[in-house]
Amino acid sequence: MIKKYSVIFCFLIINQIFCDSPTKQDFNKKFIDVAKKGNPAVVSIISETITTNNSLFGSDDSLFEDFMPKDFKDMFPNYNNKATTLGSGVIIDKEKGYIITNNHVIQNAESIKILLFDDREFIAQIIGSHKDTDLAVLKIEASNLNEANLGNSDELEVGEWVIAIGSPFGINLNHTVTAGIVSATGRSDVMSIRSFENFIQHDAAINPGNSGGALFNLDGEIVGINNAIITDGWSRTNAGVGFAIPINQVKRISKDLIKMGNVEGAWLGVVFQEITQNLASALDLEDTKGVMITQVLKNSPANIADLKEKDIIIKVDGIEINNTTDLQNNIFLKYPGTSVDLKIIRKNKLINKKIILGTRPTDDELYGNYETENIDFDLLGLKVKISNDRKIKVEEVKRNSSAKKEGINSGDIITQIDNEQIENIEDYYNTLSNIKTGDIIVIGITTINKSKNFSQTYSRYVAIKVD
Repeated sequence: MIKKYSVIFCFLIINQIFCDSPTKQDFNKKFIDVAKKGNPAVVSIISETITTNNSLFGSDDSLFEDFMPKDFKDMFPNYNNKATTLGSGVIIDKEKGYIITNNHVIQNAESIKILLFDDREFIAQIIGSHKDTDLAVLKIEASNLNEANLGNSDELEVGEWVIAIGSPFGINLNHTVTAGIVSATGRSDVMSIRSFENFIQHDAAINPGNSGGALFNLDGEIVGINNAIITDGWSRTNAGVGFAIPINQVKRISKDLIKMGNVEGAWLGVVFQEITQNLASALDLEDTKGVMITQVLKNSPANIADLKEKDIIIKVDGIEINNTTDLQNNIFLKYPGTSVDLKIIRKNKLINKKIILGTRPTDDELYGNYETENIDFDLLGLKVKISNDRKIKVEEVKRNSSAKKEGINSGDIITQIDNEQIENIEDYYNTLSNIKTGDIIVIGITTINKSKNFSQTYSRYVAIKVD
């Protein structure tokens, strides 16, 4: 009797397993349902910009204008040229007509036209945009809209199926549906080290025109806004490496853009760097997790809380900080006035610090702090300042320094140090924090020679030994 019931029980379990397993039709239906539900919430965006060109040299005028006498150039009239940028967007509020897209899709646009899934067209206005997260919110006055269901990007797992919807290569291919898997999460330094990046990497086919489009999970929830692709350098087409901004970050940024037109990010007030293996060994650390503070700015929240150089931040509100991207995104996406708990390693001792975050200063205010706190010659034997076009300009070179001997002069623009591009004062000091006395480094220099009627620009590289 016992054997009989055991056999029956096993048969029921096996039968249930096979009956509950998804069929091919079930799997297909998942993708079909997402496409049906997601397509009406995705829009095509046509941005029109106007550029001014010289009728003699056309769009390449900028290549010659530094060498051309002004009186000669003024002999040729300018003409306006219309340029069109194509992209995608997602409706996030059907009642108010709010659409999320990438900032680069609508940047400098004179006019923006929205094409809906049902072929209706509307003119959009920009509610707000944010360059560093590459997000923008648009608004159209329309009824009977469909909005996307916002998901939770924190729950995404590597290997999970995702579906992209957008307008690759233009309006004639709008509402193209492609599928792939999540290849990785938390990708950074893809666009710029200045950006607040925490990308979802996926291999659903996206191409130019997909920017600002939707990335859905198989539950039909939007989990990301498609943003960029990486190619082989020769073409602009999909190579299976695409990136999307996580929807949880989009929620935070779009809320501010709708409310204020800009983004109010929090600020700690430190310059920081990754922990290398050599640095971990030198500081007797167990691993390379965390970030090390290399500079505390005056009157900043970090300064008020008595954070110090060489402090190593390993946790913020209990969340592990593994690298600089973790810290940058964690802090910026909080609101000013928020109290955070930092766990810090200081001289091999664990310390807890409670800090009230401040409002991130403007670039002028922030860079001003860097300037006033670095008035002496730096490790390279230079004094630098920020030029009018935000470049790093050599103000003075230390006498008898390696930099002086190699021909670096005041007025030179620093564009690169070793493999790091120097685009702003933060890049410059972050790179210097990884250099030590005795290192031999390569510096990219741009020199501008100006005369009465023309100027000449040339670039070069110099190798110096850090004194």
